[in-house]
This record gives sequence, structure tokens and C-alpha cells, in this order.
Amino acid sequence: MSLESVRAFLAENAPDIRVIETPQSSATVALAAEAHGVEPARIAKTLSLAVNGREFLVVARGDARLDNKKIKAAFGGKAKMLDPETVAALTGHPVGGVCPFGLATPLPVYCDVSLKAFDEVVPAAGSTTSAVRIDPVRMAELVGAEWVDVCQEVG
Repeated sequence: MSLESVRAFLAENAPDIRVIETPQSSATVALAAEAHGVEPARIAKTLSLAVNGREFLVVARGDARLDNKKIKAAFGGKAKMLDPETVAALTGHPVGGVCPFGLATPLPVYCDVSLKAFDEVVPAAGSTTSAVRIDPVRMAELVGAEWVDVCQEVG
């Protein structure tokens, strides 16, 4: 179960971070923001992408949109969103619960610099009703993410 893989990852690497479970779904940025009482920008959405057959995750602020020119410059090609079945198989997490923690398959993780606007963000935690609160710099360090600038300017 993906929530359990996230719990195991956090227990081993960041035992001070607790998983927050909500009765309502937090599968979209809007639902997650409502469930956790934060602005949508503070939701750290994890996008599952492929460029030239190479699969990876990009974590970005909830109100950010990918910039195709920046993606091409950073990754050498046009990004394609992975289908839900591939996402679940690669990450072990369902769409709406995808996060960079406790992955079923080791994948490169990139954090968009847009996250650095906040001292705390709320990424999912392996299910559509779970999340964590974490400093984005610490999140990147925990998952070995590289910082990239691949989103359009917000605001």
C-alpha cells in the first residue's frame, strides 16, 4: 500500500514528520488546499512525466503550470504526462496521491524553484486522503531532488 510505503520512508528518513489523513479527498490541488486549510499555491503537486522515454517526477507549487520551453531546455525534449496506470506502477501511488516519498521504483525527482517561495508546502503522502507539511528545501534533500526552473511565472 502506497500510504504505508510513505510512512516507512518517513519513519526511516524523517521521523519527526507525520502523515496527516483527512476524511475528504485531497486528490486535486483545490481539494487538497481546502482539506488542509492552505492556499492552493502551497500544495506541492507531483507531476509524473516522460521526455524521450525517460520517466521522472517534477514537484511544483499547486498554482504553477509547466512551461514547455523551460521543460525542453532542462530535459532536452517535449514532456508527456504519464497515464494513470503507468504512474501507479512506477510510483506505487495512485494519481491524486503521488508524492516523491516511498516510491516503488527509484525515479529522478526534480523540484521546481517555485516551491522556494514558501517555508512550508503540503505534498500528498501516497493516497488521495493523506499529506504532509514540510519545508520544500528539506523535501528536496530527503528525496535527493535537483532544483529546476520548469514552470511559468506565477502571478
